[in-house]
Formats: sequence, structure tokens, C-alpha cells
Amino acid sequence: MASESQNWVVIVTAQTPTNIAVIKYWGKRDETLILPVNDSISVTLDPAHLCTTTTVAVSPTFHQDRMWLNGKEISLSGGRFQNCLREIRTRACDVEDEKRGIKIKKEDWSKLHVHIASYNNFPTAAGLASSAAGFACLAYALGKLMNVKEDESQLSAIARQGSGSACRSLFGGFVKWVMGKEDNGSDSLAVQLADEKHWDDLVIVIAVVSSRQKETSSTSGMRESVETSLLLQHRAKEIVPKRILQMEEAIKNRDFASFSRLSCADSNQFHAVCLDTSPPIFYMNDTSHRIISIAEKWNRSEEAPQVAYTFDAGPNAVLIARDRKAATLLVQRLLYYFPPNSDDLDSYIIGDKSIAKDAGINGIKDVEALPPPPEIKDNIPSQKYKGDISYFICTRPGRGPVLLSDSSQALLNDETGLPK
Repeated sequence: MASESQNWVVIVTAQTPTNIAVIKYWGKRDETLILPVNDSISVTLDPAHLCTTTTVAVSPTFHQDRMWLNGKEISLSGGRFQNCLREIRTRACDVEDEKRGIKIKKEDWSKLHVHIASYNNFPTAAGLASSAAGFACLAYALGKLMNVKEDESQLSAIARQGSGSACRSLFGGFVKWVMGKEDNGSDSLAVQLADEKHWDDLVIVIAVVSSRQKETSSTSGMRESVETSLLLQHRAKEIVPKRILQMEEAIKNRDFASFSRLSCADSNQFHAVCLDTSPPIFYMNDTSHRIISIAEKWNRSEEAPQVAYTFDAGPNAVLIARDRKAATLLVQRLLYYFPPNSDDLDSYIIGDKSIAKDAGINGIKDVEALPPPPEIKDNIPSQKYKGDISYFICTRPGRGPVLLSDSSQALLNDETGLPK
């Protein structure tokens, strides 16, 4: 560890997107290595609206590995963090910064400690895949810090050991997590099916129904489903393999009708597996069900589907509109049924606000003036559900992880290695 002095700090900052599965991962065949019972496919979301930023630092002055999440120090003793750190350290290579006279040899990494600071720009553990973005960012940032030579797919197999769906956040666009066959998990990794530019007509609107932590964590929910749901066994063996092929084809051909049909069916089947679990798991609530009903009625009233919906392990709806025109009509419908609790529209629709503007929504008066959607028959006055949605996020498919070279974006001080 030759260097002029021993108080140097080397810092790397990365940003990683979250992802939403359209063919779901639910159930593990190996709990420790996090190996799934089926393949899954996801869409990476634009990191401008949903991402994790992680800064990692190394210094001979650090006495132990430490981590801060959203400003609070958390324990790194959990097996999942330890797996990630161990796997990256064993692949570390020499690092040299000639200008600063710092040289870290491959064998030094096992003796050096790291500091990690991570920040999500969206609620943690609310069913918006924050652990996926978090572990992907951790693996990616540590890989860059330690000069790991593995490519994104190989890194994804390390991120997977922190959180299964994290492996899919190492790429942008449309991503497949291949379940793999090997017992050691070496072939259970993510591959990119198409980048974010391949199908850039799509617009994504997330209805955040609740940003509270869920009652049944995904980890324990999955374990219970694997142990008790016969439907899960049938799904993994018979249903998902066919759906994966059909979804790959739909993405390749930008076939929205098939994409929508498969996404909605797979989301509904995943929640059916949760109900088929003993005791049953309820991730969706009445608001989630109302959103499904709004989407289904609209799709059935048109010649072709306008929107796809998918729900992860929580009540939040992810709605994927076929194009920008459909997205404006979707936003009008959502605001008609779910007007905001206050006049503050600015914090009710976040992310890409231009979609609401295109929908003619510039203020609360425009929301109040929205007519009932044409698919409501017989002019029956429809009920509105004010306050049932916390807020909406408008976004789109996005890119994979990137390094942030601007030191002002780092979460750790480059002299002390402590949070800013």
C-alpha cells in the first residue's frame, strides 16, 4: 500500500436505476444464493425519477466497514451485505492513482475497510424495488472502486446475492434474469434484451398508493409461497417459461397488445399465488383493485389496449401507456377518479411533469373540470376517491448504472470519508 502518507481516501460515486418486473420473480430454489424458481423480465425506470445514488470510499484510516442509508447509519452485519462485500473483494485488482501517489495492491483489499453511503430518491421498502436499486448500486460502485474486471452480467450475479431483482438493475431498457441451472448460481444472471431507446414510445405512470413499509416482506412472503402454494409450482413449471418467450417476442416487435396482455396476466397471477399461500398474503388493497378496474374498462372500450398494469409486492400500481397520447388520457382518468387531497398539484404529480401539461392539467381547476371517461356507461355518476393516492410519478424506460464524476454529487466527504 505504498503512498506518500497513509491518510488518503479514494472515493467512487455511482447511480443505479430501479426496475419493475413485467414477468414476475416470486420464489427461490436457494435462499442463501438467491436463486429463483423461474426466469423474470423487467423494464428499467428512468433514474432521473427513481434511482439510488451510492458513494463508496476506501482508506487505511478506516477501522471497520460502515454504511449509511438515507443519512442513517445501518448495520452491515447482515449476510446479504457480507456476501456482496466478500464477492467483490475476492475479485478486486490493483488500483493506482499516480497523481496522488496512491497504490492499492490486489492483496491489500482484504485488509482495507470501506465506507458506503446510499440515498434513494423514493420511499424505501414501499414496494418500489428500492433494495433492487440499492444492491445493484452497491455492487456496481464497489466493482469500480476495486477495479473489478467482471462485466455487468457477471456483476449482476453478485448483486443478486443482495436482492434477487437487483441483478436486473445493472442494465437499462428491458432485462431478463435467467434463472440458471447450476447449484452454485454461476449462470443465474441478468442479460439485456433491448436498450431503453428500442421502445421509447412507452410512458410509465406509478400510482404510489402507500409509501408505508409492507406488512409481509418479499423475503418471507416468497418463502411461505414456495412452501405452501401449489399454484406457484404450476406457475414456475408450466406458465412462466411460455410467457417469457412470448414477452421477449412482444418486446422485440414492440407489440403493445401482447406486452399489455402478458404484463397484466402475470401481475394478476403473482397476486393469485400470494392469495394461494398459507396464510394468504395481501399486497394489493381496494385502491389497487380500483386502478385495475379503470385500466381494464378503458382497454376493453378501445380497439387495442392503451395501458398495461403491474403490481409488485405492495399496493402501488405501475401503469405503462402505449405512447404519449395514451399517457395523457391515462393521467386524465387517474386524476378524475383520484383527485389530490390539497390544491398542491406540484407535489401530487412528480417526475416528468410535461405529461400532465399535455393532458391539459395546469392546476386544481383543470382537475375539477375533468369529464367522466367515455367508457362510463349510462352517465351513472361515478364515485371519486380523493386522498387514496399519495402521489403519481411520471417516468419512462431508462438507462443502466453510471459513474458520477462530479464530486459535489458524492455522499461522503473526500477528506474524511464520512457523510457530508
